[in-house]
Amino acid sequence: MDKDWAELLMDDHQTTERVFDAMANALASPTGPTAQIVGAFVEYVRDYADAVHNRKEEEQLFPRLEAGGIPRHGGPLAVMLQEHEQSRQLLPGLIEIATRYAAGDLEARGELASAFEEYSSLMRNHYWKENDILYPMGRRVLDDADARAIVEGIEATEAAAGPDTRARYYALAERIQRLGSIQDLSANLSPEVLAAVLNTLPVELSFVDEHDVVRYFNHERETKIFPRTRGVIGRAVQKCHPEQSVHLVNRILEDFKAGKREVAEFWIDLGGTKVHIRYFPVRSEDGRYLGTLEVVQDVTQIQALEGQRRLLDDG
Repeated sequence: MDKDWAELLMDDHQTTERVFDAMANALASPTGPTAQIVGAFVEYVRDYADAVHNRKEEEQLFPRLEAGGIPRHGGPLAVMLQEHEQSRQLLPGLIEIATRYAAGDLEARGELASAFEEYSSLMRNHYWKENDILYPMGRRVLDDADARAIVEGIEATEAAAGPDTRARYYALAERIQRLGSIQDLSANLSPEVLAAVLNTLPVELSFVDEHDVVRYFNHERETKIFPRTRGVIGRAVQKCHPEQSVHLVNRILEDFKAGKREVAEFWIDLGGTKVHIRYFPVRSEDGRYLGTLEVVQDVTQIQALEGQRRLLDDG
């Protein structure tokens, strides 16, 4: 499914926030950031975060929001425009300090850290406001024709900045993340907390590694839709399925490994319940196949949902 205008813009936000995390990691390292990451960071924030992303909003989104009834003076739209201007006032100073540092003025490290913190803090808060306040408002006031026009406008703005603009700068963002050794968010969780999170999920998970060997399942101490014990760990997944279905298991795994399929799903009736079973390939950030995740869920109650429930029912 193609992404709508809000999803496209939030992809930009997420990518830029990861760039900020990588730069923050580099600034916090004992040796300080390298000239390579500083130069790449300047190129990204100057030529994409400001010159392309902000233009997509100012030229394509904001005018339609105003036409849809969100005032340009006062309210969230006015705040967003004001913060765009604030960021443009901060950016030249940040770039000047970064350029000096990258050229060998290591004494500028403290200045760079301060300027970066001011700019990145502003933009992180700005993106949060857009994601959680402005964009939901926009989805309420814009019709389908407006939404399509914004997507087309986003593509036109990117095209005006050169061929494959989004892909080029997203690739630059990935390079910055590698240079800054950015970690997955799960690195902030202890093994105890991560295990508790996985066991709290209202689905049954099983993970099979790249060699088709079962390595993990959650809810070990609870009753499961498909019962299993620790004895399954270390076994080939083919030995965990009836012989008549092994060919299907192998086909799914082969398709995942070859990149031919990104999901396989089934649903069955079991003991008066409807069970949804999905398989997903698990890949590293560079696309390498790491294994397959099985997700099993009792969706009986979900299928029975009607109307809406917006408030917590204490009864």
